[in-house]
Amino acid sequence: MRNSQVLELSDARAVIEAAKREAAGNGWNVGISVVDAGGCQIAFERMDGAPPSTALVAQEKARTAALFRVATSGMEDRIGGRPAMLALPGATPLSGGVPLVAGGQVVGAVGVSGVMPQQDHQIAAAGAALIE
Repeated sequence: MRNSQVLELSDARAVIEAAKREAAGNGWNVGISVVDAGGCQIAFERMDGAPPSTALVAQEKARTAALFRVATSGMEDRIGGRPAMLALPGATPLSGGVPLVAGGQVVGAVGVSGVMPQQDHQIAAAGAALIE
């Protein structure tokens, strides 16, 4: 048996704030979701001007990154060579989901939606860096 770290609400809020700073610094309006290791949403924020659809898409990107334990940008990159990736059950293989890793263990993930794929990833990575 091993001990597990657990992402808390204060951690999720801090990740969102770090991601928002990255987005705001670039003039981007996005939705940001933080989920636990099982993919259940802990916190979400939609910046002013971000489309309503970002709420669902950001959460699904975060859930995918948490459950598959990888950044969704890598999953999206593989779709061209392996379109079967689109058939993975419960997966949203779109850039913008990044696992949150503490002590070498995935404790959750952050998902971002609202701008170009590489920008979503950049914002999510800035939020994830807070936990590392």
